[in-house]
Amino acid sequence: MSLNRSEKEAVINEVTSLAAKAQTLVIAEYRGITVADMTKLRVEARSKGVSLSVLKNTLARRAVAGSQFDVVADQMTGPLIYGFSEDAVAAAKVVADFAKTNDKLVIRGGAFAGKALDVNGVKQLANIPTKEVLLAQLCGLLMSPISRTAVVLGALAAKKGEGEPAAA
Repeated sequence: MSLNRSEKEAVINEVTSLAAKAQTLVIAEYRGITVADMTKLRVEARSKGVSLSVLKNTLARRAVAGSQFDVVADQMTGPLIYGFSEDAVAAAKVVADFAKTNDKLVIRGGAFAGKALDVNGVKQLANIPTKEVLLAQLCGLLMSPISRTAVVLGALAAKKGEGEPAAA
């Protein structure tokens, strides 16, 4: 079904606004995926804050023209699903995790911070822990010296308490 001019402009505007807010774009070929599997992928993506769209490639190229995702415009051929995310790793993680369990989804590439990513680049980006995990690790690192100091001071206090004679 073809879109009229105003519908095409609406799609371009919507994708342009997604691209303006997003940090990451992942492109994957979805040929042969069942509707049920595609629905699972969309539900998972929505829960992680990833916007997945099946777009006409010409409209997608026009929408990302002049943005940081313009570097992958030459890869926009064939039946593709586009995943935009504001979180740097969310789109890559959702698509890569789904591709592990479904061999019909083939990652083509993506873009992050104005740089084109190949398949391995997307997979490496997907392996980076989420923001929450990284913050928890940072808090653990910051708490570690304080905890060790408290343990040492406690041990010193206990040792000092053992050396004093008991009051009668």
